[in-house]
Amino acid sequence: MYSLLACISLGTLSQSHTLQKRADVNPGPPGWTSIGCYTDQNPRTLTTGMTASVQGGAAGMTVAGCTTACRSKNFLYAGLEYAQECWCGNAILNGGAPAASGCSKTCAGNATEYCGGSNRLNVYQFGTVSTTSSASQSSTSQTTSQISTSSAASFSSSSAATSSTSTTSSSSSSSASSSATGLPSGWSYKGCYVDNANGRILLNGQAASQTQTVESCVAKCVIAGYSVAGMEYSTEGTSQRIWKYQTILTNTNSATECLSRCSQFGFMAGGMEYGTECYCGDVVDIDNYGGLVKPETECKTTCPGDPRYYCGGGSRLSYYAWSLTDPLYKWNYANGTDAGSYKFFVPGVVVPLITTVGVNGKITFVEKAGTGPPNSTGAFELDPSLAGDFSSAWRTMRGLKTDVFCSAGLTLPDKAGRQITIGGWSGTSTFGVRLYWPDGAPGVKSINDWQENAAEVRLQKGRWYPSGMIMSNGSMLVVGGEEGSNAAPVPSIELLPQTGPVMEMDWLRRTDPNNLYPFLYVLPGGGIFVGYYNEARILDPVTFDTVRTLPQIPGNVNNPGAGRTYPLEGAAMMLPQKAPYTDPVTMLICGGSTVGNAIANDNCVSIQPENPSSNWTIERMPSQRVMPCIAALPDGTYLIANGAKQGVAGFGLANTPNFNAVLYDPSKPINERMTIMANTTVARLYHSEAILMQDGRVLISGSDPQDGKNPEEYRVEVFEPPYVLSGLPRPAYTIANKDWAYGDQITITVTAGNTANMRASLMGAVSSTHGNSMGQRTIFPAISCAGNTCTIAAPPDNKVCPPGWFQLFILDDKTPSMSTWVRIGGDPAQLGNWPKSNSFTKPGI
Repeated sequence: MYSLLACISLGTLSQSHTLQKRADVNPGPPGWTSIGCYTDQNPRTLTTGMTASVQGGAAGMTVAGCTTACRSKNFLYAGLEYAQECWCGNAILNGGAPAASGCSKTCAGNATEYCGGSNRLNVYQFGTVSTTSSASQSSTSQTTSQISTSSAASFSSSSAATSSTSTTSSSSSSSASSSATGLPSGWSYKGCYVDNANGRILLNGQAASQTQTVESCVAKCVIAGYSVAGMEYSTEGTSQRIWKYQTILTNTNSATECLSRCSQFGFMAGGMEYGTECYCGDVVDIDNYGGLVKPETECKTTCPGDPRYYCGGGSRLSYYAWSLTDPLYKWNYANGTDAGSYKFFVPGVVVPLITTVGVNGKITFVEKAGTGPPNSTGAFELDPSLAGDFSSAWRTMRGLKTDVFCSAGLTLPDKAGRQITIGGWSGTSTFGVRLYWPDGAPGVKSINDWQENAAEVRLQKGRWYPSGMIMSNGSMLVVGGEEGSNAAPVPSIELLPQTGPVMEMDWLRRTDPNNLYPFLYVLPGGGIFVGYYNEARILDPVTFDTVRTLPQIPGNVNNPGAGRTYPLEGAAMMLPQKAPYTDPVTMLICGGSTVGNAIANDNCVSIQPENPSSNWTIERMPSQRVMPCIAALPDGTYLIANGAKQGVAGFGLANTPNFNAVLYDPSKPINERMTIMANTTVARLYHSEAILMQDGRVLISGSDPQDGKNPEEYRVEVFEPPYVLSGLPRPAYTIANKDWAYGDQITITVTAGNTANMRASLMGAVSSTHGNSMGQRTIFPAISCAGNTCTIAAPPDNKVCPPGWFQLFILDDKTPSMSTWVRIGGDPAQLGNWPKSNSFTKPGI
């Protein structure tokens, strides 16, 4: 229940970055002009690929070759990316905007000039540089010594009529003469720019004014010492409202409609403005951002959804706050050891793309080609037991022959617990199948390397950004991806070992490019859960037909269609399964972002997919988070870490690192499950990981943002959960049988700890990348004890527990032991004899 509190005026807040000077590049072939380095993502900034039309193709790429190819098809814009790609278009689309850095790759056909970079385009325009643009098109001018104006259609601080006018006028032409009158010497109009696609373009907001003109805004900027100015929504000097979450409800806005939306997403303050605008936020924002109580006579615009009542006025909010005793959410604030702790663990030698804890007690790191030194082998193994001795802790691995950039990773259920990476970036790499047999032990040297032979063992379809999963029958399911380098989608699935042809999936094609690295889980009922973009479904494990389409996954309060998988990257977990396994299993997805304005999600959502009447439950997080990582802990809780508070996944596409950890405890009531934990000082953005170690700590690694602000991150940290810092003694056990059949009764001997309340947990072997913990599963099996002898009942079947390797922990109350690796369910797909190639060492069955 909400109560009307006041009619208030609105303060301002700036949160953006300034435009940066472009890189020094080829100024342009005759007739063409370089307009700088631009961001690129899916959907593309320039939409037509022309690499094949360039003389010499990708290997011969030059600026002249690309511009010639584009002009042959009458395109006005040409862009070069990744050293060897050519893209063309007639507009700068889909949020493409000037980039501060990243256009650093020399052209494949001419090393003396630049051809973009990772998700970066060197852009050229044919003819005279335009001074017009549209709401979906960034202006191409980029001269920092002159004035630029800014326009956007995502945030509003004006009336509904003004918002509509702003949106319309953003799409109409503007000329220098229309806004140059009365400007100080040296200032000129430079076009209409998209604002807030990746943070505010202009950082220093000035006070909004109902009498604002171009001249008055520029004059304010001159007095303040700035050389760039912009006006937005008629009254703004690039300011932000008290509440950033705005929804335009043209025909339906009312207190009931707006506040229902706010409460659904956990906001306990809300209001309406200009009749059609709905805002959601927090009560504290009123004071924090300068809201002032005004006479009710200034809030006299009727609500279009209920004309009996008022919905604010011009720059005036009808403000409501939640008034019931029980709040919509309760976040817990931990202190001392209860907050856990980030600690530096070991200096790194690599910026990892995937981390995997091996059955040998060591952790493999594989990197994107070109991230590390030129002579890097791309693969390393860390022995945590030797973390205090840098030279002994790391082992250089060899054998990778193709690029693992954005591949999938798994631990196989064969008796060696081999690790596999699948797919990759560009050419042969996208077909890559690479295997490693973990050997050695903590403190004992390992010698095995990765093995790969793309000529003999490869995927049927090349895949960049695929996901992988061990099925209930022990084979591998590979889902989705792209052909490489932001290319065409691969909307299909295939099996390893190869069984039959690939199978096309219309739901993958329809949701490209926002469905990459989909979340995959075997459900206890036997179906396969797939979460992708803002959708989810259950597949039949034999035919792969859709058994059930789940309700749409909720997004943000102002964009219910926000996404959860790369590039709108969130993270997913299966919540614990507990003996006797009669309760429906729950899926949890946290974080993500929105297409276009890249507003990061500030919630987790959950559903019981096998319950026919189940719908998604929304739980608000303490902060926004895109590119999060989640690590399942042996006590049944989940650590949420890493990521940013704004943007999307990719190089240079996110802002404001999220340094705070959050603990999610599903044993608590809904909306009371999140505890704000300790902070780190290390930004963990794109290509970061979080993975459970055998001592119960979480290894935190990686970050390769390429944003000109945050470094490639080699440092490796650990997060120590409260159970590590409690000072309580750890339980311990010994076990003889480490290869379990379903339903086995397994005996362990407890050598330390109180068996009266003993629990056991089984934690699936995980490969961590891009917020996806492939192989994750948490199972609490039945356990009974007599004296210091305890019996654990192995999970009953391959649906509750697909075949694979698990870390076995025992817990004395909340304190876990060190884990031991056990295999459950054998190797029914006989992966131990696969692949049929002499290039790979096989453990057998």
